[in-house]
Amino acid sequence: MKLMKTQDAVGQVLCHDITQIIKGVTKDAVFRKGHVITEEDIPVLLSVGKDNVYIWEKGEKKLHENEAAEILREMCQGKYMHPTPVKEGKIELVADIDGLLKVNSDKIKKVNSMGEMMIASRHGNFAVKKGDKLAGTRIIPLVIEKEKMERAKDVCEGQAILSLKPFVHKKVGIVTTGNEVYYHRIEDTFTPVIKEKLAEYDTEVIGQVICNDDHEKITKAILSFIEKGADLVLCTGGMSVDPDDKTPLAIKNTGAEIVSYGAPVLPGAMFLLSYYNENIPIVGLPGCVMYAKRTIFDLALPRMMADDKITAEELAELGEGGLCLNCSVCTFPNCGFGK
Repeated sequence: MKLMKTQDAVGQVLCHDITQIIKGVTKDAVFRKGHVITEEDIPVLLSVGKDNVYIWEKGEKKLHENEAAEILREMCQGKYMHPTPVKEGKIELVADIDGLLKVNSDKIKKVNSMGEMMIASRHGNFAVKKGDKLAGTRIIPLVIEKEKMERAKDVCEGQAILSLKPFVHKKVGIVTTGNEVYYHRIEDTFTPVIKEKLAEYDTEVIGQVICNDDHEKITKAILSFIEKGADLVLCTGGMSVDPDDKTPLAIKNTGAEIVSYGAPVLPGAMFLLSYYNENIPIVGLPGCVMYAKRTIFDLALPRMMADDKITAEELAELGEGGLCLNCSVCTFPNCGFGK
């Protein structure tokens, strides 16, 4: 740093806080270290007795926190998001659309492990709304080695750490299974729950078919919806290991690729996920989806609505955080479920 006359310091960067004391009114920093001095700041600095100030002397090998923050922002920012103005080495990213947030966990960990810089984000694979804060980035010291920021950029390999996938319109077919519903022994209370959850997204339910426990009829109903243009088929009921529960067999017989029958999530262990022609999800929903507030379906649905294909490995990773605590007041997704 170097000492400079205040009146000559426009455009320079303060190396320390400047405190203003007005008796009975304030005693606080009127300017923080890292502040870039403007013409309007000169009278204020003089009024607090600062005829001279220490400013940061820029060198070829160092970056000011605000310059480095812009590099961090560039590393993180994907499509459909915008940054806040840089302030004291900090920039936040905000969603421009409703969509599914994706975070490259490996890269964010590598950058944060380098020291002197940080990225804090929301959890990936969850829905966000337009205007939601996605992440905050900051440089810890006032200055940082330029070479270190270049090494951080290399971690990203030219790809943003964050991405936001827009939700897309989905035509949905619902196949309700079970003799008890088919023969009107009980009321179908499952479908209203499904429709309520689908209503949170841009969906169109193109129909519902109720089948008894005949796996051939269930298979036929699923394929019929796909022929009618369904982008997503949800099958309710018949998902346990009881002899009469034929839904998993019916889904398999459509020719769909079974990603997983079972998930390490409670509620939702008997969940079945498959893809027909690689891109149309056919899903078997266990009974818990009907009566539990939040289940595996709430974790999987946002991804299906953004055409974000789910793998068996990703389902397996849900085991840690996959236990819903059934809180008396549900705050999902602002809780640990699915994280």
